[in-house]
Amino acid sequence: MSPILGEIVGTMILIIFGGGVVANVSLKKSKAEGGGWIVVALGWGLAVAMGVYAVGSVSGAHLNPAVTLGMAAIGEFSWSQVPGYILAQMLGGFLGGVIVYFQFLPHWEKTEDKAVKLGVFSTDPAIPHTLSNLLSEFIGTAVLLVGLLAIGANKFTEGLNPLIVGFLIVAIGLSLGGTTGYAINPARDLGPRLAHFFLPISGKGGSNWKYAWIPVVGPILGGVFGALLYEVLFEGKVTAFFWSWTVLSAVVLAAAHFAGKRGTHSLRHGERIKN
Repeated sequence: MSPILGEIVGTMILIIFGGGVVANVSLKKSKAEGGGWIVVALGWGLAVAMGVYAVGSVSGAHLNPAVTLGMAAIGEFSWSQVPGYILAQMLGGFLGGVIVYFQFLPHWEKTEDKAVKLGVFSTDPAIPHTLSNLLSEFIGTAVLLVGLLAIGANKFTEGLNPLIVGFLIVAIGLSLGGTTGYAINPARDLGPRLAHFFLPISGKGGSNWKYAWIPVVGPILGGVFGALLYEVLFEGKVTAFFWSWTVLSAVVLAAAHFAGKRGTHSLRHGERIKN
């Protein structure tokens, strides 16, 4: 198996188990309906662990463009391989979403809530707020990269590393995930969101493209920042890239803040005109 195929298969496994647990606890008539947030967080942690176990020896099991870019940013991965890995991850996410759709085929019609159906495939904010939502994804992914690099710096009993990575995902979900659903992975959100858009899901509604940029941009900014921050904190390496990326992240967050304020103002102005 080639590394590219490994990333496709690993990300597909990630979404089969991760999207699957969301479908299991949220779609009507599922025996696991109402399982709750702890079940979802545990399911996603195991999803990541299983994906890493499956293809870790083949591709390194990035399964996440933010991880790929973060590793490249600190010289742990070749920039020439980045485009292929990211495309493979997106394809794997899409295929995983398609498989989840077929697994729960009769349950889509039984579920009336369009947002619940979309939630099986992609994330959305508990409170829509552009800056806060982007910042949540930034922080969650930065924590992910710092955690992954810290785990990699430790020696565990052979074969336990993927399970420890799974625990890290569970910790992020339980502690930080309630704000946006913790995409912390552009392929985890955009790939399945595309599947939602193309699949003939009964009564599915829109794919919420207005929000879709946040779980892509936030994890990319946060992932690279987290990897660079790890170098600063644990290795004492302060590079020009770190400062440049910090400034870039601050500019994007500031732009998101002002864009969100303009959107809120426009909405309120429209409501006043309507009334």
